[in-house]
Amino acid sequence: MKYLTNRRSPDLLPEPALIPWLIKWLILSSLVAILAGSASAIFLFCLDWATATRLSHPLLLCFLPVAGFIVGWIYLRVGQKVEAGNNLLIDEVHTPQRTIPLRMAPLVMLATIVSHLFGASVGREGTAVQMGGALADQIVRLFRLSPDERRMLLMAGVSAGFASVFGTPLAGAVFGLEMMAIGHIRYGSLLSCFVAAVVADQVGLLWGIHHTHYPIGALPPVTLWGITAIVVVGIAFGATGKLFAMLTHYLGGHFKRAVPYGPLRPFIGGAAIALVAWLFSAQHYLGLGIPTIVSAFQQPLPGYEFITKLGFTVASLASGFKGGEVTPLFYIGATLGNALAPVLHMPFQLLAAVGFVAVFAGAANTPLACTFMAMELFGSGVGVYAGIACVVSYLFSGYSSIYRSQRVAIAKYHAVPENIKLADIPNWQQKQSDAAAPQQPARDSSHE
Repeated sequence: MKYLTNRRSPDLLPEPALIPWLIKWLILSSLVAILAGSASAIFLFCLDWATATRLSHPLLLCFLPVAGFIVGWIYLRVGQKVEAGNNLLIDEVHTPQRTIPLRMAPLVMLATIVSHLFGASVGREGTAVQMGGALADQIVRLFRLSPDERRMLLMAGVSAGFASVFGTPLAGAVFGLEMMAIGHIRYGSLLSCFVAAVVADQVGLLWGIHHTHYPIGALPPVTLWGITAIVVVGIAFGATGKLFAMLTHYLGGHFKRAVPYGPLRPFIGGAAIALVAWLFSAQHYLGLGIPTIVSAFQQPLPGYEFITKLGFTVASLASGFKGGEVTPLFYIGATLGNALAPVLHMPFQLLAAVGFVAVFAGAANTPLACTFMAMELFGSGVGVYAGIACVVSYLFSGYSSIYRSQRVAIAKYHAVPENIKLADIPNWQQKQSDAAAPQQPARDSSHE
């Protein structure tokens, strides 16, 4: 009690070594935030231009295969070391190997702008996060930081990129902490991630960035049926996130084996995407799809919107187009929630908002970050609904993820080896099945 009440007690004063440490990380995290926030702002300005240009000139879609080939050729020549993208960042946090090349930032920005200019269905989060991580690692090299300090700064770069591109500093801070491993948060990086996320968001606003507003309207009171409905849709959102991740990796892997030459994959994929979009007048599924996301909060939409967007995005990412998965996942989740609302007799604005974040929570295994994002975008009142949906989605997405380098620090519900990569779980499961299978008795040929 004395410790709690005596304000003059020396025990309440910071340790002398803590002040220099605090100042050091405030400076380093802010420096990362300024670089990442500025890069995101420039990127978003260019992305707005690319989207407006594509909409004004629909014939640009015809050149999507050529654009994909050129970007694929550039990555083949100078970008193979950074092609893993977000998975490279996660690997470097867990098992540091080498400094992330600075060229990751301009390469992924250019590739994403080209993807949007010509009509690929990709996002923007991956670009911002990769730019933030690459820029952070240059600061690590400049100041010769230790491996532990490097880990903290890389995570700060991820937080800064995410926060600045979506205008959600709390979600960005938690995302940088949560995306690295399932079931574990590195609390030693709390300060660097929160400072980087908040400052990067403010830097973006100073540049004049404006983020999309999603009107959710009045929320219904929390009731037993409302919670039950949220659990039900949470299962659907988790299954959808799992489907998205599994299809993307499965088709991407098969495409690589079928077409070994990298630049040819986005050429073929781009041709297929352009042909289908043109034949079926489906251009609104291309790019980010922000107008449709906004519509999901304003009026009922056709029930097939989410699955069509999922198909276009999986095709774009599996064939090698750059950009990210998150905004398409927002689209998929919002339109799926919109479609499920009348079935469950729930407001479509509420389920659109919950789906917006919950499909992403399942696909990325980041339920806490997505709950914070819901409250930042739609108001604190949605927190109960969003939190339940995100947790249920996280559980029902299993051990799938859009980030295959995520580690399992604490298992969701059944045991897997500690710190195993999600990409390695299928092989481990196969070995377990083989070991558990009954052994056939050896055939005795001595009597034949």
